[in-house]
Amino acid sequence: MILPKACIFDLDGVIVDTVPAHYIAWKSIADELNIPFTEQDNEQLKGVSRVDSMKRILAIGNLEKSDEEIEALTTRKNDRYVEIISKMTPADILPGVREFLHVLAKAGLKVALGSSSKNAPTILKAVGLSDLFQVKVDGNHISHSKPHPEVFLLGADRLGLHPSECVVFEDAISGVQAAKRGGFPCVGVGLPELLHEADLVVPDLKDADLTIFKRLPSFA
Repeated sequence: MILPKACIFDLDGVIVDTVPAHYIAWKSIADELNIPFTEQDNEQLKGVSRVDSMKRILAIGNLEKSDEEIEALTTRKNDRYVEIISKMTPADILPGVREFLHVLAKAGLKVALGSSSKNAPTILKAVGLSDLFQVKVDGNHISHSKPHPEVFLLGADRLGLHPSECVVFEDAISGVQAAKRGGFPCVGVGLPELLHEADLVVPDLKDADLTIFKRLPSFA
């Protein structure tokens, strides 16, 4: 079986489910501004930077804010979000993830994190997975958020590998687009109708093992 040399994982929605925490935090800000904000709206913010997310919410309400006001709003949102995620435990790891990471390690594959979230270190530490990632690239290290491929390209560079030697695991449309723009084989984790640009889409990582790579054109 042909295997990649590394896997790069998004965090939110792949390793842990932070969508509810983001929704609660963003909705509290939207409510302050009298902007209607639904769970469907929140889905569109997956993989989008904090500032760009705030701008999208303001657009829903046809509001404009200065850069200073946007910074204040996103800071308040993040404070509420961090309060929630700091209480996460290993029980919040999505099904199959820990087992799959151990399978990859046993097979000699390197593992990296490629997340736009600046809170990724806090989350990994809270759920006890930090030591399983040889490389961690998050929102603190990049200038461009997804769908720009910077986060994945930086991860591959730190691994000392070419994008074609790594497989990206993503649950967001913007993340899949980032992977493909960077030249990475990509496994979408979620709904096929949303992640159809990925090379392969699986509903979750519950039963993931090394045979998943046989289903990718690059490693078939």
